[in-house]
Amino acid sequence: MSKPVLRGEIIDDPAQFETLAPDWWGLWEQSSSATPFQSPAWLVPWWRTFGPGDLATVAVWRGGDLIGLAPLYLEHGTAGSKLLPVGISLSDYLDILCVPGIENQVAAIVAEKILSVGWSQWILSDLPEGSAALAIAHPDLKAGRPATHGACPVLAIAGDDTLAGCVPSRRRRQLRRAQQAAARRGRIALSSARGDPQTFLDQLIRLHDARWAGHGGGVLADAAVDEFHRRSFPLLDARGLVRCWLLAIDGRTVGAYYGFHHRGRAYAYLGGFDPAYAEESPGAILIGHAIAESIREGARDFDFLRGQEAYKYGWGAIDRWTMRRVWTRS
Repeated sequence: MSKPVLRGEIIDDPAQFETLAPDWWGLWEQSSSATPFQSPAWLVPWWRTFGPGDLATVAVWRGGDLIGLAPLYLEHGTAGSKLLPVGISLSDYLDILCVPGIENQVAAIVAEKILSVGWSQWILSDLPEGSAALAIAHPDLKAGRPATHGACPVLAIAGDDTLAGCVPSRRRRQLRRAQQAAARRGRIALSSARGDPQTFLDQLIRLHDARWAGHGGGVLADAAVDEFHRRSFPLLDARGLVRCWLLAIDGRTVGAYYGFHHRGRAYAYLGGFDPAYAEESPGAILIGHAIAESIREGARDFDFLRGQEAYKYGWGAIDRWTMRRVWTRS
């Protein structure tokens, strides 16, 4: 029996984009470069919330099996239309999903199908190391050189939950002092907020806003971003991807941590703390707890995600760079 022929299709209907979810999950679970940011639990709510242009997603099928997906959309401007990845800006990693071993075939079909759409520039950013999208090539495409895009500091995990095997001694001493200072203010309580997304998000947004008050406002100050997280969090949590904790001191919630865990890697996505408790460093206490929990779960890496904030390097993280590539029509 001959093997089913690979075929591509353009998905430009938001309803069809959403109904891909069951097949999309199956592909996501197979893809070697998949992160929570490429899952339908993240990208479908992103599109539903922001929808900044026209969908131009490419799905690649082998018979009835989804074997490749390039979630893309068109952003129209006076200088022409740009082809961009769904999830841009809020997502720390983006890529094309495909079944392992056929990356070049999927990339070729994606390129062929997307040339049928009107655009002048195709930009893919936040591509992780080994990205399937970097294999895209076509005679009618002119590819710019891949360029480094963003630093994602990553801590290689080793040892046990004392953190002695991976976190520098200076940071461990600072963490102990923070815990002692917090204990002097009252009883410390760390609790997982999984299963109660709305309560957790209420606290996270309150504390994140408090942290950034007077400094231009944090990302959660945008009502649309708030709406996006309220849509995506329950879907991610239902798949067991969310890791979130609240820190209370003497009954008052003073810190929140929002992260993910998938395939041996923990991701520190977002946090917030009460500035009135800055001396007790609730953010550091939560990160220390998150690293210890990731060790217990068998993670190999603790990814602080995009941005070169100094505190990340204090934990021992080392930069890993994402890539950006631009294509134009030949």
